[in-house]
Amino acid sequence: MKEQLLSFIENIRADKRIDSFDEAATKQGIILPLLSNLGWNIFNIDEVKPEQEAGEGNVDYALRLNNKDKIFIEVKRVNEDLEKHQEQLLDYSFKKGVWLAILTNGVSWWFYLPLYEGSWYERKFYTIDMLQQEPDDIATKFIDFLSKENINNEKAILNAESVYRGQQKRKILRETLHKAWNKIITEPDELLMDLINDTTEKLCGYKADSELIEQFLLTNRGQFLLSEIQLPKPPLEKKKPLIKSEAPGDYIGKSIMGFYFKNKKYEVRSWHDLLMELSSLIYSLHRNEFERALELRGTKRPYFTRNKNELRIPEKISNSNIFVEVNLNANNIVKICYDLLAIFGYSQRDLQIEAH
Repeated sequence: MKEQLLSFIENIRADKRIDSFDEAATKQGIILPLLSNLGWNIFNIDEVKPEQEAGEGNVDYALRLNNKDKIFIEVKRVNEDLEKHQEQLLDYSFKKGVWLAILTNGVSWWFYLPLYEGSWYERKFYTIDMLQQEPDDIATKFIDFLSKENINNEKAILNAESVYRGQQKRKILRETLHKAWNKIITEPDELLMDLINDTTEKLCGYKADSELIEQFLLTNRGQFLLSEIQLPKPPLEKKKPLIKSEAPGDYIGKSIMGFYFKNKKYEVRSWHDLLMELSSLIYSLHRNEFERALELRGTKRPYFTRNKNELRIPEKISNSNIFVEVNLNANNIVKICYDLLAIFGYSQRDLQIEAH
């Protein structure tokens, strides 16, 4: 099965007509052949049923086993923006009790767990891009989530839930870290008291009693407590001649001449170039963990993604399969650059911007 899938994926990637596919061509040229390669009998409407009734409307395909809908697939033409079609698909799937839903334009495949809690974004657990991701990874994930065998033996739901739980775990940890920190500060235990005392003794030669440490923590508690996790902001002081290190909000109307990263200068001609150059640098240094950058999001869209259809104006990072949103003003670009550095443990001092 995997070899057949790989061959099919390579053929799709090489097909120059893909961009011109309408919805009908997408179904005939991509969706149905892919389902066939995954073990589904596309000629049996008891398995692959087109235009399946789903409450107030229809979905393009329902994958069925034992006379029960297992998966809903909604298909749009290639290059169609999928974002506006999500809520309707999830609503149909939820009302029908379908545990897996897929929204696709043939190239991008968005996988959802409709019966789980949260917004549509939180229920989207995986994205496949047929043109950008590695063919072997694409084939593996299609088999994991969509092969008839794995749907029939329920391994597909286990695979999907495993990915979903991993994402939820990171979300919960992000939301809980500041609470844990606040608890440590407001209810200091013996370990924290000993750590402060030992460090104090190393610095000045004297030990402090517990009462003095508790008083110090109580007096300064307002400075220590966090209302939410704060990412570092750009430094306010000049570090080098000609370098202005203003906080975000100070760059509108200004021109960038270059930037320093880890004390090495890079000349750029635009704020767009700053974002792309720095993203490429960080990707080259952290290739195996760059997925962490996919967590950076605006109110509606991610800033970094493998699926270019999620962005207004995407640009690909050199030697990668990740796209960056470049439809941003100078202040937003600067903030994203500092946020990106913070994710990978860099200090705000590691990036200095030269602008006038």
